[in-house]
Amino acid sequence: MNSNNVLQTVIFLVVLLAAAVPVARYLTRVMDGTSRVVRFGGPLERVLYRIAGVDSSTEMSWKHYAIATIAFNVLGVLVLYLLLRVQGWLPGNPQAFGPMSVDGAFNTAVSFVTNTNWQDYTPEQTAGYLTQMLGLTVQNFLSAATGIVVVIALIRGFARHTAKTIGNFWVDITRVTLYVLLPMSVIVAGLLMSQGVIQNFKAYQDVPTLQTTTYAAPKLDAQGNPVKDAKGNAVTVDTKVTTQTIAMGPVASQEAIKMLGTNGGGFFNANSAHPYENPTPFSNFLQIFSMLIIPAALALVFGRMISDRKQGIAVLAVMTIAFAACVVGEISAEQAGNPTLTSLNVDQSANALQSGGNMEGKETRFGIAQSGIFTVATTAASCGAIDNTHDSLTPLGGLYPMLLIQLGEVIFGGVGSGMYGMLVFAMLAVFVAGLMIGRTPEYVGKKIEAYEMKMVSIVVLLTPLLVLVGTSIAVLSDAGKAGIANPGAHGFSEILYAFSSAANNNGSAFAGLTVSTPFYNWLTAIAMWFGRFGSLIPVLAIAGSLAAKKRLAVTGGTLPTHGPLFVVLLLGTVLLVGALTYVPALALGPGVEHLMMIAGH
Repeated sequence: MNSNNVLQTVIFLVVLLAAAVPVARYLTRVMDGTSRVVRFGGPLERVLYRIAGVDSSTEMSWKHYAIATIAFNVLGVLVLYLLLRVQGWLPGNPQAFGPMSVDGAFNTAVSFVTNTNWQDYTPEQTAGYLTQMLGLTVQNFLSAATGIVVVIALIRGFARHTAKTIGNFWVDITRVTLYVLLPMSVIVAGLLMSQGVIQNFKAYQDVPTLQTTTYAAPKLDAQGNPVKDAKGNAVTVDTKVTTQTIAMGPVASQEAIKMLGTNGGGFFNANSAHPYENPTPFSNFLQIFSMLIIPAALALVFGRMISDRKQGIAVLAVMTIAFAACVVGEISAEQAGNPTLTSLNVDQSANALQSGGNMEGKETRFGIAQSGIFTVATTAASCGAIDNTHDSLTPLGGLYPMLLIQLGEVIFGGVGSGMYGMLVFAMLAVFVAGLMIGRTPEYVGKKIEAYEMKMVSIVVLLTPLLVLVGTSIAVLSDAGKAGIANPGAHGFSEILYAFSSAANNNGSAFAGLTVSTPFYNWLTAIAMWFGRFGSLIPVLAIAGSLAAKKRLAVTGGTLPTHGPLFVVLLLGTVLLVGALTYVPALALGPGVEHLMMIAGH
């Protein structure tokens, strides 16, 4: 990394960590009901609860909380699926797009409800404005809110003692949506519009091109069949292109919650590489910041809610250290360029005349530094948005985002899901430490016993099972192999990345794999659903179990969980447990590809 890359990374982290403090304070007060904005919005809340038939004064056990969560999200899948299937008959569709296929609509519905936002279709050629707003954008809010309320419920489990309840799902999700996600999205959308992100309801615009493009096209008869000459050769005619269709739409409103909710589903197929979604370096910085601000703040919310702020700082320190290390590795890999080109005497060094390094698939207006930070942020934060093509990364450059996903996306992670994933690893870390010193493991005053460890094991092992089994099925079946555009190690990496992204609810892809087929639509939908809710239910079970326990006093034999030693222990647990599972698969993909690259193949 050069000094410019280091400076950009340091500035970003300083701004992020400084902003996380007031956001954490506000979020804590909203969730405990002491914020002024909650009192101001009380009449609106009461109206909503009355319409929904919700008793806001009654809290739920973890089982009732889990049932409400699942039922709410199942309903979301059904509504979004129906909307995608009937959009051809709905208003707000100036391009008259027809319905999605059955498997495509199901995959998309599951994808947006699970906060994955995996898109195997071209949005600006498939989804109308009403579908984008009422379907996809609404689920961007609700899936993000679901992740936040689950981690709040888990934190309550640590904070309470001898309690039978962990909160009210309907109250929690209402407050997160109304007082956190909605106002923050309005602010971010306004800033994005100031940078040139579009927000309108116009039909697509046909504009004249700067120059005329001529190409040879097959000549067709009246029935639309290719015309052939006497020798059977296809007859071609010169076709001139003088206009270009420019997609319009309400982009800024979807872009804001796409980032703040770590959703990632773009209005355009090019996602945040599209100039109408991400036009300037400042908008790029703002989008990276938006991805990480709530996950970073939630670490501090943890410390505030359990009345031990050092615990939250320790967790945030683990996230920040791992994030910074991955940014250094990612930018260094891309800045080094391709050694094969170096052997051909191609100058890839950064200088006054060029940015240097591997610029394939990257926007020149962002360069390697902002592209590298964005790549790490979007896969650390379970967002999945992209401002460069991950398929064009160097083998090691592609390894970092893939590994961040496979770690369970706990390095900041998705809104809520990253924090509860990290707390699961923290319980695993103290359990391992307890075995080493011969004591019953404790974390922030709660004993971690057999029941909690069974639930922890499910959370830790479920996504690797989904990823590796899904990848195995794909590489062994003809339908799976049919989607590979790049044979060999890179093709394997594309499949491994796809299932890692789906099961861990990220949504980004290497993009060289054709996944818009029934095989991949059904298989990735299964991975997305169980990756989200197969982990979420055990987390709520842990919350209920911890809430019922007494809080133990700190003694001389208690393992400190807020100092440098625990930071190292937790970071080591994440890396060892999360990474070792995937080492053989990573060796077959990015590992082999890197060796081939340096060997000149």
